[in-house]
Amino acid sequence: MSKFKFPTAFTILFVLIAVVAVLTWIIPAGEYMREMNDALGAEAPVPGTYQEVEPNPQGITAVILAPIAGMYDPGLLGSSSSAAIDVALFVLIIGGFLMVVTKTGAIDAGIGWLLSRLEGREILMIPILMVAFAFGGTSYGMAEESLAFYALIIPVFIRAGYDALTGVAVIMLGAGIGTLGSTFNAFATVVASQGAGIPFTDGIILRFIILALCLGAGIVFVMRYARRVKTDPTASVVADQANDNRSHFLKGSSEDEAFPDMTRTRSVILALFGLTFAVMIYGVVALDWWMGEMSGLFLVMSIIVWWVGKFDQGSRMDEATFVETFVDGARDLLGVALIIGVARGVVVIMDAGKITDTILASAEGFVSGLSEYLFINAMFGIQILMSFLVPSSSGLATLSMPIMAPLADFAGVGRDLVVTAYQSANGWVNLFNPTFAVVMGGLAIGRVSYDRWLRFVAPLLLILAIIIIACLSVGAAIS
Repeated sequence: MSKFKFPTAFTILFVLIAVVAVLTWIIPAGEYMREMNDALGAEAPVPGTYQEVEPNPQGITAVILAPIAGMYDPGLLGSSSSAAIDVALFVLIIGGFLMVVTKTGAIDAGIGWLLSRLEGREILMIPILMVAFAFGGTSYGMAEESLAFYALIIPVFIRAGYDALTGVAVIMLGAGIGTLGSTFNAFATVVASQGAGIPFTDGIILRFIILALCLGAGIVFVMRYARRVKTDPTASVVADQANDNRSHFLKGSSEDEAFPDMTRTRSVILALFGLTFAVMIYGVVALDWWMGEMSGLFLVMSIIVWWVGKFDQGSRMDEATFVETFVDGARDLLGVALIIGVARGVVVIMDAGKITDTILASAEGFVSGLSEYLFINAMFGIQILMSFLVPSSSGLATLSMPIMAPLADFAGVGRDLVVTAYQSANGWVNLFNPTFAVVMGGLAIGRVSYDRWLRFVAPLLLILAIIIIACLSVGAAIS
């Protein structure tokens, strides 16, 4: 009898789309009235206005078209939402950029330099990088931007004696836990606070505490796993893929193969490489850049790197080789680009079937009349459910805060706790949410199947949930 093989991410997402389509035949359709919320800068639901509407159940045709619509539909509310086609194009251009830089030998030379400096202390890369990614998460909700780092960081960890999953965990958990503990994230905390009618600084101390505790737990968790893998490679969750992953991420080279020399030209290319990411982060935070501008940046920098490489014999490419290399890099990430659109298909079906507001109205009724402890923890649970259905942080904030935050007044709980419960739940779910394109895209780049990621991250998820619930309960006690 053949062994059961867990389905691919594409199959999982298509099944979810079909299941949600079935639910549109079962769950009554309904809508809240919406009006312009000046604080949010978008239309938001009006509390107490929910009513059932004519059902619009989704059939087989809608299921088939959902991934297509998900690719070009910006999706739910929130000015930060972008069409999946924008994200997909960004991913393809990143693939081309990384392949061009790799072709010059600069990345391998840089890895060799880093490992020689950290010899015997490679484990320190984990806390350093996770803190850096967490800063991106807590400050501006780093998500799609993190996809640019997987193909860079995973080879470093493999060459250091770890596995591909270690690199995936450093990025996904670092940025994800940072977002879970958002302190002044404009796309989560600020939007949610505006929807709740409070300053975003309310509750910031508790959010710093959640961030510190959860990030500390995440770093310890990843470091323990990495040590086990380095001591015993068979302990790796992806041990059976070790040879394939080395061939894929190291482009066929082995750990024993000498690194290329760090020439002056390669040093300049690495400086340009780092500058590209610094400019990207500055553009997102300070200049309101999004996918179009970031894609343009990586395209231009690919050309500049190619031109600089002409000054070194080992890094030189003619025009035809440059174009072929860029296209090969984009081709490597084509599956990732496609899966982003498929993941958006779940939200497309929910919106078309008009069941999102019905689920929100049920949640509104469930938490009414609860004590402060039950209320805030029930709010956390409800936001977990809503985050599966609406993975966009700004979209969920705009959808749920105008309805759920006022209920805190009747429970004797500060509205800032509702904001904290929302962002903690949304960040927690988006560490493993199959409808979140960043999770499925990151796993696809790292060649880690969804079931293996769940097996790896499940203990940490339990630890993080306990930390969050404890913090929310203490916050309710002293509010």
